[in-house]
Amino acid sequence: MKAILLKEYGMPNVLEIGEVAKPIPNDNEVLVKIHSASINDWDWGLVRGKPFVIRLFYGLKKPKINIPGVDISGKIEAVGDKVSSFKIGDEIYCDLSDSGCGGFAEYVCVPEKILSKKPSNMSHNDASALPHAVLLALQGLLEMGKVKSGQTVLINGGGGGVGTLGIQLLKSYEVKVTGVDSAEKLDLMKSLGYDSVIDYKKVDFTDTGEKYDLILDTKSNRSVFKYARSLKKNGAYITVGGSIHRLIEISLVGSLISLFTGKKLRVLIYKPNEGLDQISELVEKGLIRPVVDGPYGFDKIPELIQYFGEGKHLGKIVIEIDRY
Repeated sequence: MKAILLKEYGMPNVLEIGEVAKPIPNDNEVLVKIHSASINDWDWGLVRGKPFVIRLFYGLKKPKINIPGVDISGKIEAVGDKVSSFKIGDEIYCDLSDSGCGGFAEYVCVPEKILSKKPSNMSHNDASALPHAVLLALQGLLEMGKVKSGQTVLINGGGGGVGTLGIQLLKSYEVKVTGVDSAEKLDLMKSLGYDSVIDYKKVDFTDTGEKYDLILDTKSNRSVFKYARSLKKNGAYITVGGSIHRLIEISLVGSLISLFTGKKLRVLIYKPNEGLDQISELVEKGLIRPVVDGPYGFDKIPELIQYFGEGKHLGKIVIEIDRY
């Protein structure tokens, strides 16, 4: 089968299109023929081996994961002997980040326990855009952030995958939402329901004096003290990504700020696939629909990962694997 191969860390141009053996599922796995996949910050980090913590888990000098890609949607082609909840022909979607990745290929073996059935009213292209980003938004805004009606919310990175899905999750709450991103994404953000938008190149939202009940941050590129002063009394700041030294700062210093001020500053520990069945229900009701940049062909994956890293995409970058 064809796959995108990662043999060494570097910029995305180190990736190769190659042939590898079609995998065989073990007793608790299914074999998925992948229709679509999407690109995440996880892929950008793994390919480059940055931040350094990635190398601690996935190989100091050379990556132990040879096929990147975590968000997939496809159809089950074979099942292991002990698989009971899924059958051949079922259409599924999931996040592979806890099971060895492998999404940028024609086939992948997936543990039964992480699978969710693809919503019947959603295409594979749309479904592949959901798992990682929408669950970061769900776990950050609803579970950890415990958003409540009447609050003011800010999403930093409002035009990316997490932000474009997060605003849709917030629509059932009576909240005022501000989105921060580049000027090229502001019209899209307004169309999705943001009450106000900020061009980060012109305005630093932490310097405006505006305070929020809840901030969800996908960037984490400012001092923890600047974030704290942008929170209302008893407000919460939650980050789902950013530079490693900022994440450490938020974890350590943020806990002290929380102790003395009541403001909560926390780093989300992402739980892959937890809550995906809940998302499926929202999709079936027509309440969630991803913004898709694409779909593109399989052979474009290396340049698309670079495109992702430059932050120029709108929503989620989607690849049709079986177009190749």
